[in-house]
Amino acid sequence: MKLIFYLLFTLLLSANGFAQSLMGYVYELDDKNEKIPLIGANIYWQDTQLGTTSNETGFFELKKPDTNNLNLVISYIGFKPDTLQISEEDSIEVLLSINRELNEVVITGKSLSKYIDELDPKAVEVITSKELLKAACCNLSESFTTNASVDVQFQDAVTGAKQIQLLGLAGTYTQIMFENIPTLTGIGNTFGLDYVPGPWMTAISISKGAASVVNGYESITGQINIDYKKPDHPERFYLNAFQSTHYKTDVNANFTQDISDNLSTMVLAHTNFTSKTFDDNNDSFKDQPNVKQLNILNRWNYISYDGYDAQFGFQVINEERRGGQITDTQPVNSGNPASRYNLNIDTKRYEAYAKNGYVFNNYPYTSIGLIMNAQLHKQNSLFGLRNYNAEQRSFYANLLFETESENEFHSVTLGGSYVFDQYKELFDGINYDRKESRPGVFAEYNYSPSNSITIVPGARVDFHNLYGTFLTPRMHIKYSFDENTTLRISGGKGYRSINMFADNINYLVSSRQFVVIDKPTYEEGWNYGFNLTRYFYLNSRELRITADFYRTDFIKQTVVDIDSDVRQVRFYDLNGKSYSNNYQIELAYELIDNLDVTAAYRFSDVKTQFGDELLTKPLVSRYKALLTLSYATTDRKWLFDSSFLLNGNGRIPSTKENPVEHQREERFSEFVNINAQITHSFDYFDLYLGVENLTDFKQNNPIISADNPFGEYFDSSLVWGPIEGRKFYIGLRLSVL
Repeated sequence: MKLIFYLLFTLLLSANGFAQSLMGYVYELDDKNEKIPLIGANIYWQDTQLGTTSNETGFFELKKPDTNNLNLVISYIGFKPDTLQISEEDSIEVLLSINRELNEVVITGKSLSKYIDELDPKAVEVITSKELLKAACCNLSESFTTNASVDVQFQDAVTGAKQIQLLGLAGTYTQIMFENIPTLTGIGNTFGLDYVPGPWMTAISISKGAASVVNGYESITGQINIDYKKPDHPERFYLNAFQSTHYKTDVNANFTQDISDNLSTMVLAHTNFTSKTFDDNNDSFKDQPNVKQLNILNRWNYISYDGYDAQFGFQVINEERRGGQITDTQPVNSGNPASRYNLNIDTKRYEAYAKNGYVFNNYPYTSIGLIMNAQLHKQNSLFGLRNYNAEQRSFYANLLFETESENEFHSVTLGGSYVFDQYKELFDGINYDRKESRPGVFAEYNYSPSNSITIVPGARVDFHNLYGTFLTPRMHIKYSFDENTTLRISGGKGYRSINMFADNINYLVSSRQFVVIDKPTYEEGWNYGFNLTRYFYLNSRELRITADFYRTDFIKQTVVDIDSDVRQVRFYDLNGKSYSNNYQIELAYELIDNLDVTAAYRFSDVKTQFGDELLTKPLVSRYKALLTLSYATTDRKWLFDSSFLLNGNGRIPSTKENPVEHQREERFSEFVNINAQITHSFDYFDLYLGVENLTDFKQNNPIISADNPFGEYFDSSLVWGPIEGRKFYIGLRLSVL
C-alpha cells in the first residue's frame, strides 16, 4: 500500500519536459500586418540534425547544442529559409513576411492545415486545429472527415459506438496516444472516440505502419497521437457551442491561468447531450442513443528554467447512454420476456497523468524523463436481456534516457516500462476476470550522418505474466533523393491482448450466441511498407504527391467468425492466412489563389481464413475516393469547406439461414457522402453553418428482425453505411487571447 500511495503521490506532482532550450513563436504577417501563427514551419540548428516544427499556435521548443555559434534556420516549403544568430536568448519571436521569393517567383504564404512531418523518419501526417475546424468535429470520431487514411464507421445500429480503421483493419490494431501516453485501451476503447472533444485538440499525428518501440508493442497497423491545448496556449478563454437539427447540443470551454512565472494551469470542460429521439427509418429503434456526457480535464505546467520541467493533470468523464426501442412492440407474456428492447450504458472514467524530465546542464545532449498514467474505467451495461458490467484499472510508467553525440550523427534512446491492467468483467452472470502485468525494456538507435539519410533500428522485450516473452523488432529508414523527394521505409512486429467483449460489443446487440472454440489470448503480426513523398511546383504553387503501400501479415490471430452460422459469433485461433494490403495515393494543391484541393484514392485488400475459405473482410469498403475543397477569401473573413467521399462496395456475411424476410444481400454497393461548411469570422467570434450527409443516403433496414428484438433472428451488427440521414448544424466559436 505504501508503494501505491507513493506512486500516486509522484503521479500528481511530476511531469516531463526539457530546459536549456530555445522557445519561440513563428508568425506570418497578413495584409494588415497582423500576426498569424505559422503551422508546420521547420526549425533546426544549422549543420545539425536537431530540429522541430511549430505547432498550431506557431510555438516551438528546441534544445540548444553545446556550442557558442548558434545559427537557427527557419524554413517553410516553397519559401526561402531564414537564418538567425542566437546568443543568450531563451525565447524569440520570428515574423515571416507574407510574400517570399523562390526562383524569382513571388509566393503568397499561409499556414498549413495538414502536412507531412519532414523531419520524422516515420511517415507521419499531422492534422492541425485549422484542419479540424473544417467540419463540426465534436469529437475524435468526427475528426477524419477530410482524411483519406483513416475511416470511421458505426459498429452497430443501436449503441452509437464507432470504430476507426487504418490500413483496412479495425482500430484495435492502432495504438491511440495522448501526447505519447497510451490511452483508450481495453474497455475504454469501445466508446473512446467520443471521449476526445474536438475543440480540445490542437493536432492529430497519424503514423502508418510500425511505430517507435519507445511507446510499446501494441501498434500493429499504426499510431494516432493526439495533442491537447496546454496551459502555455495563447488562448486565455475559449467557448464553442454547437447545435444540430438532430437536437444534439455540444458545448466546450477552456481557460488558462498563470499561477506564477513557473506554474500555469488550464481547465477544459465539455458536455454534450441529445434532447430528442429520432427514428428516420421507422423501425421502432432510435437511430442514435440519447447521450449525456460531462468531461473535465485539468492540466498543469511547471518550468524550472534550470533543467527540470513538468506536466501533470487529471480527467473525469461521466456518460449515460439510453437507446433501443422507442415504443413497445409486443405485450409481455410467457413468450415475450419484455415489451421493449432497452439499451442502458453508464460509464465513469477517471484518469491522471504525469510527465517529468531533466536535461543535464553539463550535457545538453543528454536527458532523462519519466511518464506515468493511471486509469479507472467503470461501465455498467444492459443490452435487452443481456448484462455486461466491466471495470478496468490500469497503470503505465515509462522511463526514458536519451543521449546524442556532439556531431549529432548518433543518438540513442534507452528505457524501461511497466504496464498493469486489471479487468473485472461480468457477462450474463459469468466472471471473466484477469490481471496483466508486463515489465519491458527497449532501445532505439538513430543514425543520421547527413540530411539525406536517417536509419532508426529499435527493439524491445516485454515479459507478460500470462503470455510469456514478447520480442518486438522495428526499423525505420528515411532517404531524401533531393530536397523535394523523400522515401520512407518501415517494418516491424506488434502484439495486442484481446478483450473479447469490449472489442466485439456490437454482437451483444443481437441474438447471436458467443461460441468460444479457442480461448482468445493475444495477437501477433508483422507490418511493413513504404511512403514516397514528392513536391512539384506548378504555376508557382506547390503540388504534393504522396504514395504508399503497407502490408500486415498475422502470425497469430483470433478469428471473429460471423459467417459460419448466422446465429453465432465464433472465436477460434487462425489456421491459415490473414493479411491486409493497403495502397494509397494522394495529391494536394492550391488550384487558384486561396482554393486548396486534396484528392486521394485508397484500395484495401483484406482477407482472413474462415474455416476452409479465405474470405474478404466483411462490412468494409474495398476502396475509397476522397475530394476536399477549401476556399478562403483574401481577408479570411469567409471560409468554405467541403468533402466528397466515395465509399466502395464490400461483402456482407451470409444470412441465407434466415427466413426470406430476414435475409440480406451478400454485397453492398458504393455510395457517396458529402459534407459542407461555411464559416464567417467576426471581430471576436466565428459563426459556422454546415451539413453532414448532404445526399441523405442511409443504409436500408440496418436492423434485422427489429420488430422482434428478443427473437432468434435479431441482429443490428451488419452495418456498413450511414444510419443517420441528412443533418444540418450551427455553431459559435469565441476566443479571447
